[in-house]
Amino acid sequence: MAEVLILYYSRHGATAEMAHIIARGVEEVAGVNAKLRTVPEVSPLCEATEESIPESGAPYVSEADLRQCDGLILGSPTRFGNMAAPMKHFLDTTSQLWMSGALIDKPASVFTSTSSLHGGQESTLLSMMLPLLHHGMLILGIPYSETALLHTQSGGTPYGASHLAGGESKLPLSEEETRICKTQGRRMAETVKSLGG
Repeated sequence: MAEVLILYYSRHGATAEMAHIIARGVEEVAGVNAKLRTVPEVSPLCEATEESIPESGAPYVSEADLRQCDGLILGSPTRFGNMAAPMKHFLDTTSQLWMSGALIDKPASVFTSTSSLHGGQESTLLSMMLPLLHHGMLILGIPYSETALLHTQSGGTPYGASHLAGGESKLPLSEEETRICKTQGRRMAETVKSLGG
């Protein structure tokens, strides 16, 4: 069975919810499994040390998870138009994968959540693509054949799924945002299958 790794960081739960919806989209495609993983927090004082298994939610990602996946979907909330520090910190530790070429030609895509409508959704998605391009991954967007992109009043971009969570990070995903998340997962799974994953 082919496997799509959905690797995310979520502080208030919106990005985690998106990850689960994207996973449902992945698993709508026969023969493809979704694996959810997260990254630990970092500390401004020193590197945070965490138990190997979080108290709740998805397990922490390992290098082997990335090495073994057939496709990667990366998600982070927006921090000043960029990915959150825990995700960036993790990506900065993947030089062994880069040196071995382990991720070359694997498909990848990205998703994000913001508190405000113009809080940097697209720049965050683009910032997450940069390390994936350095790894030689094949970046997938969302085509406008997903008509929710034409009608959304909140999140959703051709660069990847996005969500407007609101100032208190409590807004539920809209119908269009949900459709775009599922489309992103399904498209990744179909691509993985077509590449022989």
